[in-house]
Amino acid sequence: MGITSRLPPSSTPDNTAHIAVLGAGAIGQLMYHKLSVNTQAVQANDVVFIGRDKLTRQQPLSFIDHTQHTHESLAAILGTDDDRLVRIELLFVCVKAYQVEQALIPLLVKLSPQCHIVLLHNGLGPHLPVAAALAKHQGQGLSLGTTSQAALKLSQWQVKHSGFGVTQLGHYCGALISAKLKARLTNLHCDNQPIEWHQPVLPVLWQKLAINAVINPLTALNHCANGQLARAEYQPQIRAIIDELVQVAKYDGITLDKAAISARVYQVIDLTAANFSSMYQDIAHNRATEINEINGYICQQAKLDHLNVPINQSLVDKVLQLSQS
Repeated sequence: MGITSRLPPSSTPDNTAHIAVLGAGAIGQLMYHKLSVNTQAVQANDVVFIGRDKLTRQQPLSFIDHTQHTHESLAAILGTDDDRLVRIELLFVCVKAYQVEQALIPLLVKLSPQCHIVLLHNGLGPHLPVAAALAKHQGQGLSLGTTSQAALKLSQWQVKHSGFGVTQLGHYCGALISAKLKARLTNLHCDNQPIEWHQPVLPVLWQKLAINAVINPLTALNHCANGQLARAEYQPQIRAIIDELVQVAKYDGITLDKAAISARVYQVIDLTAANFSSMYQDIAHNRATEINEINGYICQQAKLDHLNVPINQSLVDKVLQLSQS
């Protein structure tokens, strides 16, 4: 039985909020708790969620860290009409990739004119409309990121930190993140959960895209855990997915080492052998998938470059067909 501690309320109506998380899934709640639990007490009151409703409310949360210590807190979920949105200086966007544009862009005019936004989702693509929208907000900036940390939702508002990993971030467009906010993020993680800053950031995201482009659709279509993909029968498909991705990335100015990408894909398959991918779980629970932002992004960019990517296109078609059946 883990030890339970009750934190002071993470934000009350009278507190000034500076950091927000949009999206209260497993990763969104993990980021919230790491920002509020792993900070000094004087900083723990400046983190909130942004909700979908117009009205603000408070929500009890439970977080089990890697030592099995349970942290309970009371989070403010700001409504979309709350005047305090203008105080948000840093916003983590942790919704599904296909939700980013609709959830984020209407908020831009309500956030601080100097707000820095971090997209943290699977796949690629949403950064393009967000960057276009940010062109109208000169003081705001955009960073892109990916994390290999793992979190498990035990219930809607209870999350367990289930695996260590690296969070990789990098500036994409607009105003640079301030030194103060960057230092705050660097203090998020301990030694076995570092933050890495990469410039340019897109090569890192293409490498993560390769992992997702292999594991997600193949496990969803074959109804299997990640580890099954290590079998010889999947090697031709995996090789073809990577070949097409590397070719498309090259036309987009991103040079990837095919052998290194392949080695990393198989390493992740091995390290997560017992896991079921997010796309497998989405299909199993009749939820929308992020196929259009994973293999679909490869197909989209290939079309712009007049390239053929039949394997990735086939995976997109099959997953869409499966999710509609």
